[in-house]
Amino acid sequence: MHIIIVEDDATIRQELICLLENALYQVSVPEQITDSVSFILNEEPDLVLLDLNLPEKSGFDICSEIRVSSEVPIIFVTGRTGSMDELNGILRGGDDYITKPFHPPVLLARIAAVLKRTKREERNKEYIFSHKGVELNLARGCISFEGCEADLSKNELKLLHYLFLKKGEIAARGDIVEYLWDNQVFIDDNALSVNITRIRGKLEQIGVYDFIETKRGMGYRI
Repeated sequence: MHIIIVEDDATIRQELICLLENALYQVSVPEQITDSVSFILNEEPDLVLLDLNLPEKSGFDICSEIRVSSEVPIIFVTGRTGSMDELNGILRGGDDYITKPFHPPVLLARIAAVLKRTKREERNKEYIFSHKGVELNLARGCISFEGCEADLSKNELKLLHYLFLKKGEIAARGDIVEYLWDNQVFIDDNALSVNITRIRGKLEQIGVYDFIETKRGMGYRI
């Protein structure tokens, strides 16, 4: 895991570097505090430790600039103990707020917690597909639209997943059959039509019409 430290106090910065490297994190620091945003965006770290009281630009401003184009986890590590500062940090896009002097085990635990939560959220996103306002959730086995939801069978889920992977393209019937039934020889081609009909019915239940387009002699497209 790669962590970037943005801290202008050399003593605290070195303390953080030693603590994190001993915990087997890869650690980097920008050569110039003023170049922190571009450095972070170029390096694409797993997490940023960010001080607030920095020369020329506050940690709040740096966080806001990062959030324009990156969701990298940011933990403020600062001597400012006011509740309004903490609130401001969270509103600016910070993931946690730790005051100095910090206890090393607590800091490491908070870093691990933010990284764990972030990785879990990233994994969850891998199971969600969206097209034309319709959302397919593989983990939950359902399709949803504007707050309405319908459960899918295993084959319906797998079929829609294939169409979402090919969105905008024509998915050939033969390719779909092969994907769904793993080249089983005796599958009736009508089974595909039945599944498409069932999916269209469930889409209509949640207010979605004409989502799956039939291309005669070729296949289907969303």
